[in-house]
Amino acid sequence: MTDRQAGTEDNTPSQLIDKRIAELGDWRGEMLCRLRALIKQADPDVMETWKWRGVPVWEHAGIICTGETYRSVVKLTFAKGASLQDPAGLFNSSLEGNVRRAIDLREGDQIDEQAFKELVRAAVDLNLSRKRR
Repeated sequence: MTDRQAGTEDNTPSQLIDKRIAELGDWRGEMLCRLRALIKQADPDVMETWKWRGVPVWEHAGIICTGETYRSVVKLTFAKGASLQDPAGLFNSSLEGNVRRAIDLREGDQIDEQAFKELVRAAVDLNLSRKRR
């Protein structure tokens, strides 16, 4: 069974993400749902996958970001975040690494939706530029 086929044959990655959001049943599910919608708005061709035993992942020519949920935070980790411009300063976690960058959102936090969508588009553009090489 591959990561994309995790669960049963009846559970697509998108269905598994739907299920995760419903299971959370609190602000974390609402936040993950909102961020997911923004990712899809930014890149209508995004592919949802389910990896590492239960992590929602958004991909387009490579990983854009993952969406992990913890007790007090929803964490979006951009696989190549260190290579992305972040003029709005959305990245607030995993800043010390050479590759990844993350956005940690806590209950009540708001995100600059336009800046977030621009960051997603920049991640897609970076993936596509590396794929062309």
